[in-house]
Amino acid sequence: MSQETPRGVGRRRLLFGGAAAGLGAVAAAGAQWVGGNAAPEPDLVRTGLDEGGANGSQTVPFYGKHQAGIATGPQAHAVFAALDLRGDVDRDRIRSWLRLLSDDAAALTQGRPALADTEAELAVRPARLSVTFGFGPGLVNAVAPHLAPPWLAPLPAFGIDALQERWNGGDLLLQICADDPLTVAHAQRMLLKDSRAFAEVRWIQSGFRRAYGSEQTGTTMRNLFGQVDGSANPVPGTPEFDRVVWGDAEIPAWLDGGTSMIIRRIAMNLDTWDELDRHGREEAVGRTLASGAPLTGSAEHDDPDFEAVTALGFPVIPDYSHMRRARPDNPRQRILRRSYNYDDAPEPGGPVSNAGQVFVSFQADVSAQFLPIQERLDKLDLLNEWTTPIGSAVFAVPPGAREDGFVGEELFD
Repeated sequence: MSQETPRGVGRRRLLFGGAAAGLGAVAAAGAQWVGGNAAPEPDLVRTGLDEGGANGSQTVPFYGKHQAGIATGPQAHAVFAALDLRGDVDRDRIRSWLRLLSDDAAALTQGRPALADTEAELAVRPARLSVTFGFGPGLVNAVAPHLAPPWLAPLPAFGIDALQERWNGGDLLLQICADDPLTVAHAQRMLLKDSRAFAEVRWIQSGFRRAYGSEQTGTTMRNLFGQVDGSANPVPGTPEFDRVVWGDAEIPAWLDGGTSMIIRRIAMNLDTWDELDRHGREEAVGRTLASGAPLTGSAEHDDPDFEAVTALGFPVIPDYSHMRRARPDNPRQRILRRSYNYDDAPEPGGPVSNAGQVFVSFQADVSAQFLPIQERLDKLDLLNEWTTPIGSAVFAVPPGAREDGFVGEELFD
């Protein structure tokens, strides 16, 4: 490579065998943006909140022992993109692909344009952008089958499932989250452009929470049933969080610094939920709708009293309530929920709503932590009357990348 050849373009040629159309577009965009080597204009990139209180310049570190987007405070918008490897992509090319994706994700999360980014101005407001990689069975088996954990497979069939193939599986999962939907859209496009020669899109799911600034940071999300969702989550930075998500000697993660990720697309029948009165809704959930407090408490994080009974001798928190079924007697059966709502256009002639939740959970071991919970919900959970899982995928989440390294590097050692 000559000194005059931009580094980013050279790497693109190496990976793709020369993409003339892409190079022409880069040239048109201006040499200062080629390969993302030149720093953006100083007045476009700042750290923290600006003078007006906006968070567009806030960044989430990409490199570290763990990947971002797990312990990170959930952002307002998310896209989950599952990709399938092309048949001719071998182990060495997967390595090149993961390096390319990691380099571009690292740049974008810090407010810098991706390699050959022709819309570089869209990159300078990261708004807490994070990109999290998950590896499906196909990718792990193609690279390091001896490292594949036993739980890296489709979940067992549950009686409540009505799975649609278009929402299942995937060889690589990209979880892209930010507080700005334009940032998410741009990052998604850049990373999918990186992937064109290596994989094809299997499915894409988008989700949302409250807009940034509409409520205090740390407030538990609400789903489209109106219920507080995720009150029992472990708190990042605590030993319990580390044990649940990153594992320990008793329940270790598949790789040190890694975890597992489950995505379930859950359709929520809002039209029939509307027919249920407030008391019925609260009994189905086991919590008050106003505050999210257990039916035996007054605040969201009060410990529920499952032994409490009414004057007639019935449990205050019904045995069939979602909270009772999801709450394990075994303290090791815990997960981290990091879910998002979806609200798609209704089908012509169908119900008013086509909405639900992109359920996302992280746990060190799927078999030891997630499956026992799901089995209890499958057997007896009143919310099953209004919810139907229509998609399911399991991914092994590798550790974070070291600087100058890439996500998944451990699989190639």
